[in-house]
Amino acid sequence: MSHELPDETIKLLGSAAWSVRERARVHGKTRVGCAAFDEEGRLYTGCNMEHRFRSHDVHAEVSTISSLVSGGGKSLVAIFIAAERQRFTPCGACLDWIFEVGGEDCIVLNQGIQEGPTLQHTAAELMPFYPR
Repeated sequence: MSHELPDETIKLLGSAAWSVRERARVHGKTRVGCAAFDEEGRLYTGCNMEHRFRSHDVHAEVSTISSLVSGGGKSLVAIFIAAERQRFTPCGACLDWIFEVGGEDCIVLNQGIQEGPTLQHTAAELMPFYPR
């Protein structure tokens, strides 16, 4: 699997992630949007949903991966996270799901400013000591 995505694919994922981010349900400050491709090239999106008691929050990455699985996708190939924060990457729990459905070679992209620089890593680069 190539660890580099074509620019047009990154732009498509980014556009979808920033668009769905607007629908995030938050009580805090951080709206997060997410978009992903499965093994067939199908696009899935999700956003974060925060509950007022905060113990039931759903992260955008998990929302997106759930959509992929319920939509018939078998494998997560790339996931793009859009959040207006610097150095924002998936949390450990979200990385667990990325490893579970996408594996260590899954491409993880994140962007802190719309149309700004996009960081690109593999899941293994973000969590190098994950049990395999």
